[in-house]
Amino acid sequence: MEKLDKYRNYIKNILTEYHEWVSGSANLDRESCLVFDEIHDQYFWLFMGWEGKKKIRNIQVHIRIKNEKIYIEEDWTEAGIATELLRKNVSKKDIVLAFHDLETRKLTEFAVV
Repeated sequence: MEKLDKYRNYIKNILTEYHEWVSGSANLDRESCLVFDEIHDQYFWLFMGWEGKKKIRNIQVHIRIKNEKIYIEEDWTEAGIATELLRKNVSKKDIVLAFHDLETRKLTEFAVV
């Protein structure tokens, strides 16, 4: 449980830093939003707004914790969420680059599943 709590806090802190950094921009034409669901271990950072009469939602980061591993489902950050997690000493064996298919994951140094 301690490991999962640590991972949850890492994820929330990383996404909050991105959110706060972007929210301070004067050029932001969409709202930066964070969604943390610790019950189901789903974590999102997204932008919402309007283009004319069309509602826009762009997921920047989607992370989930499954089987005590961190699954990065979507990542449009420049540095990369995996890099941020490695800086916090999360093992590559506990990070799954889930935005890649299984065959591509096998070619990385990270966990496959």
